[in-house]
Amino acid sequence: MHAFAPVRTVRRTGLALALAGAATFAFAQAQNPTVGYEPRSGQEGKDVVWVPTPQVLVDRMLDMAQVKPGEFVMDLGSGDGRTVITAAKRGARAVGVEYNPDMVALSKRAAEKEGVAGKATFMKADLFETDFSKADVITMFLLPTINLKLRPKILELKPGTRIVSNSFDMGDWAADQTDTIPQEKGCNVSWCTALLWIVPAKVDSVQKLPQGEFRLVQQYQELSGTARIEGTNHLVKGKIRGDEVTLSAGGKTWKGKVRAGKLELN
Repeated sequence: MHAFAPVRTVRRTGLALALAGAATFAFAQAQNPTVGYEPRSGQEGKDVVWVPTPQVLVDRMLDMAQVKPGEFVMDLGSGDGRTVITAAKRGARAVGVEYNPDMVALSKRAAEKEGVAGKATFMKADLFETDFSKADVITMFLLPTINLKLRPKILELKPGTRIVSNSFDMGDWAADQTDTIPQEKGCNVSWCTALLWIVPAKVDSVQKLPQGEFRLVQQYQELSGTARIEGTNHLVKGKIRGDEVTLSAGGKTWKGKVRAGKLELN
């Protein structure tokens, strides 16, 4: 024989359970306000509006930077975390710098879901106050004005640090490589160009070498000037890629390294 509770008791019990559940959910939201948070393309941020980088371009940016397992990647303005997570999946140690705490929490959940929480981390921070001197690769999707504000700091990074930007340049610092993904290759938005810079070593203006005496002017990764070789003056052109240098003068070309501002040419 089964016992049946009165209808009024059942209703009261159900109402109590519903109220208890609502209170629990409200408490959870109070403890974690990002529950259910969904970012919206074009939403306002501290320095820029947020627009997601297409995954196909994220892949191309990391390809151009030649990200290797074990390297340290930093994404400035990491948004929903997709670039950091993709770098982590390639075996890199990746950190996202993001000012919006909701985005940071969203990215952490995504990293856990993708199984890379141990390699992909996110920090709420102002990118202008962040130390990224240890990074091997820096990725970003910021406005040109922000890039220019960051440029002096970037140029002080260790030679060979790779910088990749979605769409926006660095003013008169020309990119070492630019690649645009066409619509037919899967990029159906406006932001489909990746630009790569490799931080150049600084070169002393006067170089006395076995090859001759060189007087050089450095403009980012470009070298120009004059050389006196075997008693004859020649115009010089050169290129720096990290700490590697190529120099041409008087019909001859040399390759070598930059060490503490000095050229070592082969």
